[in-house]
Amino acid sequence: MFRFVLRSLTIAAFFLTFFNGMLQAQIAVPDGSAGNALGNNFAADDAGVTLKPKEYVVAGITTSGAKFLDPDLLIAVTGLKLGDKVRIPNDEAIAKAIRQIWKQDLFANVRVDITRIVGDKIFLDIVVEERPRLSKFNFKGIKKNEATEVKDKLGINSNRVFTDAVKKESIVRIRKYFVDKGYGKVNVGVQQRKDTNKVNSVIVTFVVNKGPKTHINQINIIGNEAASTSRLKRTFKGTKEMTRITLHPDEDKSVYGDSKPTLGKYLKSFGFLSPSKTLDILDPYFRFKLFTSSKYNESKFQDDKQSLISYYNGLGYRDARIVKDTVYPVANGNLNIDLKVSEGDRYYFGDITWRGNTKYSNEVLSKILGIRKGDVYNSTLLDKRIGRQLSPDGGEDISSLYMDDGYLFFNIDPVETSIVNDTINYEMHVTEGSQATIGQINIYGNDRTNEHVIRRELYTLPGSKFSRADLVQSQRRIANLGFFDPEKIGIQPKPHPENGTVDIDYTVTEKSSDQLQLSAGFGGGVSFYGNVGVSFNNFSIRNILKPKSWDPLPVGDGQKFSVNYQSNGPLYNSFNTSFTEPWLGGKKPNALTVSAVYSRFSGAASIADANSTYLRQFGGGVSLSSRLKWPDDNFVFTYGINYQNYFLKNYTLVDTFRNGYSNNLYFRLVLARYTVDQPLYPRSGSNISFTFQFTPPWSAFSDRNYAGETDQQKYKLIEYHKYRFTFDWYKSIVGNLVFKLSTKYGFMGYYNKSIGFSPFERFQLGGDGLSGQSYFIGRDIISQRGYEVYQTDATIFNKYTAELRYPFSLSPTSTIYGLAFVDAANAWGSFKDYNPFKLNRDAGLGIRIFLPMFGLLGLDYGVGFDRYDPAKGMTSLKDIAKFTFMLGFEPD
Repeated sequence: MFRFVLRSLTIAAFFLTFFNGMLQAQIAVPDGSAGNALGNNFAADDAGVTLKPKEYVVAGITTSGAKFLDPDLLIAVTGLKLGDKVRIPNDEAIAKAIRQIWKQDLFANVRVDITRIVGDKIFLDIVVEERPRLSKFNFKGIKKNEATEVKDKLGINSNRVFTDAVKKESIVRIRKYFVDKGYGKVNVGVQQRKDTNKVNSVIVTFVVNKGPKTHINQINIIGNEAASTSRLKRTFKGTKEMTRITLHPDEDKSVYGDSKPTLGKYLKSFGFLSPSKTLDILDPYFRFKLFTSSKYNESKFQDDKQSLISYYNGLGYRDARIVKDTVYPVANGNLNIDLKVSEGDRYYFGDITWRGNTKYSNEVLSKILGIRKGDVYNSTLLDKRIGRQLSPDGGEDISSLYMDDGYLFFNIDPVETSIVNDTINYEMHVTEGSQATIGQINIYGNDRTNEHVIRRELYTLPGSKFSRADLVQSQRRIANLGFFDPEKIGIQPKPHPENGTVDIDYTVTEKSSDQLQLSAGFGGGVSFYGNVGVSFNNFSIRNILKPKSWDPLPVGDGQKFSVNYQSNGPLYNSFNTSFTEPWLGGKKPNALTVSAVYSRFSGAASIADANSTYLRQFGGGVSLSSRLKWPDDNFVFTYGINYQNYFLKNYTLVDTFRNGYSNNLYFRLVLARYTVDQPLYPRSGSNISFTFQFTPPWSAFSDRNYAGETDQQKYKLIEYHKYRFTFDWYKSIVGNLVFKLSTKYGFMGYYNKSIGFSPFERFQLGGDGLSGQSYFIGRDIISQRGYEVYQTDATIFNKYTAELRYPFSLSPTSTIYGLAFVDAANAWGSFKDYNPFKLNRDAGLGIRIFLPMFGLLGLDYGVGFDRYDPAKGMTSLKDIAKFTFMLGFEPD
């Protein structure tokens, strides 16, 4: 032991002596002439000039060799200042200065020179040799799009000092990027060469050898008895083994059993697999993936192991653990994973008692907790019920109960009092604290939107009692304004226990909410055709005369203004505009909307005959919306009046009505409830609305015999009553995977049997939902994917939709998500033909892209199952499938 200590001390003394010598060696003195000026302070010999120990005052500090770094900054880094006293040689201050410069990792060499000495004053020069800087960098061995993504991950740029640390960090980040992509054997090298065009600069090339992708061939689990292997594998979200389906085109026995044809049969029936081809020629297995991948990722594997343990904990096996895990390569170059689990014993909840609660009784808290003696032990469920895992939508848990009533400083601590055999007894320690009052409300990040637009949407008001539910509602209201990135809305309560108050900081990130439509052309026998439109969703009419508030038009007050003009020469012209003030008067959320429309559509085949047959419409309307407080403040009631005037010239609407005027004066009442969390990609909430639209019963005010009148006379004053019901519901299943369920109903009635149904305001079903000609006669256009328009004059319709959505990008600059859908719908001309069970069905896939300046772009591919009709030759996939495009909005 003594020898070991002695040896250690000797080594330490050696390194200290060596390091101190290095620092002393970096303190250089001038030549002999300077030494002569010092007199007896120097001892000259063949080795050079050596200073005798003496204390000096620093009278000057200069720098040499620094081409990029500011000299004053370099001196500040050393800590040396004019007037400092230094002892030459062996001064700790200078040694420390050199160490501080080395710490910056910017220099290849550092020393301190003595330029001159005058009496007891010394002048120092800090001499540095800078490391080479990065002139530019590129990649070798990877694709252009991969290089672009990797550049963003690296975070390095030109003119940066390229140190060993930067090099190592870059290699780590490049490797991580490709490992996450499934290239587990990726190698990264670095090549440096001098840039002859720049001083002290290098060009760096990262050489990447990705190698083959590493997939998970098989996952083996042993030791499990309470849960099946397949169920445990399903707990893995990022670690999936390759899925195999054997394809034998001419065999009936396969994955599906004896009674069902194989997948090969299906592919063969559609022409994708010929009878002469088997998978022995193509590949022994057909591999596919949906939302998941079989690529191996170490970090995801670690997370998935914890998910497996959490699943066991939820079954009551609180002692479950993974005893051993092995990842090893197999013959095909992929990986196998072996897991050995130890389940342990299964536990149950025992007695649960409460301590410290005064606000709510034991019975109330136990009821909300919802866990009874004898229930299977589940730590995740316990945390959820007491409120440790807070849901963004609030919930029925103990913490929400208290925090919604102002108890911000509330805390609950479940303590295990005893474990008897397989039963765990708990005592809930409750610290209620005092109710918190909201102090200041601070808003940050609203660069374009005026602060009052955000404040009027908040439920958290200064002086009111704190409520977590109000925070959730406030966040939802801000998101639904549409002016901010919903993924970056931050809410930070700042409690002050000393005075019982809490300040709340809201942080938002502005995004573009305006939309532009622009297209134009000439030719084709039409002098001009095109579409020019703009929608400003954060308009400010009061700032029109304030040019400083224009960006590029006056913005910031949350008003909406849109104008649109479309033309196809003399054959078609349309103009519409609208304006909405969401807070009329500025004190209550009463929205006023005014609109105007003009359109002219010619039924002629050529421009020369455009005036011989056409339908012209003009009109406008005004509506007022009010937010209700009962049943809750998510309800909005809208009432309005609209007028439309139609003129027909040799235009066939119905057989006997080709010329003349029609007037449509109607009232619209809408009761809606909106709880969707955000407009672009909803994950939770619903949108429910009931619409009642009606005209006055004009015929009831007249004693005319309508049965003997022409259609032109009957429809001069249009009369009808119409009803619409819409229900959209969103639910997050796992992460950002969202399920949407939608239901729509519509019905139109008449007042007078002799007049019958109005030719206007009916329902059209099928197609892409774009307006076309039906817009001009006020039809409600209901889309159905996979079908052409198959009903144009319906008075009743039903439609049901289910969608599964998954986002590829939630960036405010481009929100992109894919979807799988099924629809069922139909429409009927009268109620006597109505059959709610006779529906046309479809299914398919689609994608939605939302770009701020252009709105929604969508593409769906739907297969209309009920279009299959051998009698009409509709038997192949191309006969019953259809692409559907959408632009600007999601059709009904």
